[in-house]
Amino acid sequence: MDPRLMGPVADRRGRRAWAATARVGGLLAGLLLGLGLTGCGELDPAVGVDRDDVAAVCAAGDSDPSTDVSWVEVRDTVFRGFCGCHTSPGGLGQTVGGLNLEELDAALAGGFRSQGVAIVPGDPCGSVVVQKTGPTPPFGARMPLNSVSLQPDLRQKIIDWIAEGAQR
Repeated sequence: MDPRLMGPVADRRGRRAWAATARVGGLLAGLLLGLGLTGCGELDPAVGVDRDDVAAVCAAGDSDPSTDVSWVEVRDTVFRGFCGCHTSPGGLGQTVGGLNLEELDAALAGGFRSQGVAIVPGDPCGSVVVQKTGPTPPFGARMPLNSVSLQPDLRQKIIDWIAEGAQR
């Protein structure tokens, strides 16, 4: 066979180069799976954090019922200051996660994965924004991503605003 006609996917004998790669890849995947499972013992069916753990790090009540917290206050002091990925046009949080914390209606709508539960008015502990800013989020990375945790008073401001009904 003329080597010029075989192209980059075949060797001199006409065999497809990917066949050897597939065999090596399959062996490597099997080896990694085997190594990964040897230290696991029985797999734990629970995924994420127990709901009791989430409740322990989230106080659902308003810390100061005599003081109202507004959307503008939360957006300007917390979201714009510490959640730039979700407030900047083209930010990673908006483009990848779809969660826009710049506008109230968009924030309440949620992101690609948190539709309707990013902010649940009246239910801070059921709100993904509160869960993800806590010390042990039940899924994914803690927010703000690759940064220090929110100061407790700033996180409490979000909790209070949501507990008050997440109003303008």
